[in-house]
Amino acid sequence: MSLAPPPAQFFAGLDWAAEIHAVCVMDHTGQILDRFTVAHSAEGITMLIRRLAKLADAADVQVGIERPNGRLVDLLLQAGHPVVPVSPNAIKTWRDGEVLSGAKSDAGDAAVIAEYLRLRQHRLRVAVPYSDDTRALRTVVRTRTNLVGMRVAATNQLAALLDDHWPGAKAVFADVESPISLEFLTRYPTPASAAHVGEKRMAAFMTKHGYSGRKPAAELLNRLRAAPAGARGQALTEALRDAVMALVGVLKALNSAVKDLDRSTAAHLGEHPDGKIFTSLPRSGQINAAQMLAEWGDCRQAYDGPDSVAALAGCTPITKESGKHRAVHFRWACNKRFRLALTTFADNSRHASPWAAKIYGDARKTGKDHPHAIRVLARAWIRVIWRCWLDGNPYDPTKHGAAAALMESIAA
Repeated sequence: MSLAPPPAQFFAGLDWAAEIHAVCVMDHTGQILDRFTVAHSAEGITMLIRRLAKLADAADVQVGIERPNGRLVDLLLQAGHPVVPVSPNAIKTWRDGEVLSGAKSDAGDAAVIAEYLRLRQHRLRVAVPYSDDTRALRTVVRTRTNLVGMRVAATNQLAALLDDHWPGAKAVFADVESPISLEFLTRYPTPASAAHVGEKRMAAFMTKHGYSGRKPAAELLNRLRAAPAGARGQALTEALRDAVMALVGVLKALNSAVKDLDRSTAAHLGEHPDGKIFTSLPRSGQINAAQMLAEWGDCRQAYDGPDSVAALAGCTPITKESGKHRAVHFRWACNKRFRLALTTFADNSRHASPWAAKIYGDARKTGKDHPHAIRVLARAWIRVIWRCWLDGNPYDPTKHGAAAALMESIAA
């Protein structure tokens, strides 16, 4: 989140590092007033804030840094300093133009950031902290997304292991990461351990673990036997058992952790003041609504309009023009999590909203492929959500002019 920075008299460039930060402070004329380093520790950050406070009030000392978040940024914001995130690529280009020798150092980079901040402050944006509710929601949502990614990776590893050594175990159930499949692999981790499984034993196993599929035990057992024979040999069997049990343990732990975070996400979404807006959207669901809200945020002044939100979410293209050449490209530079959350919602919404289905269908008729049409729909939804978000009201299709008009035409 960012807003236009207020006027400042002093500009501090901070070259962030894992252990030691280099700092350079300039006044509005470009004269360097101070250079120093601070440790990335409680004492070091306290010293940084105290040293900057000697120059002027915190509001008059802008701090440029090559990252938009983290505890250092949080503490600087709490102290009252306008913190301006700057692009590392922009700083590199600026340094290459200013330092012709190509020399580079942490102290030099801090000076470049301070100079860039001083001269470009009218084009930069100052960071605005999220509310506690949004930060809490973002923490659980992003952690859940990361765990889901880890689960996908572990599932692929387990599937590849079974393909190589025991294809039958992978073929029994539809999803190798499902609870019933993981229980099966826990009980029968190798071909040898399942060699004497019969129809009655399979049926008993299914009953014990609450199998909800509609396939009889005989059919599941046939899948197991029809697949290529599994690996043999004592040494390989022992190794396979250890590898399968390790991956099964990882997947069980990840499944449990994701379920816990699902509950936490729903709880934080329900406590968020804007939660009702995103859950009111058609087919948004608890998790997807939380993902959108966590990335959208709750600072009304941070966006110029719905187009700013669409750009942040990567739902608008990039146009490049030079002379007679003009090209429109996919927007790569964006919040990838935000784009995934909005496009997932847009894709789901077309199955519940005739208005969304029409926009998607019209986009496809013009020759756009599925992902492009979904981004078109997502951008249309952003304009609708923007109005609900500004007003603080849940989505109501009867108050959505285009949607209501379409329903009237259908009814007529």
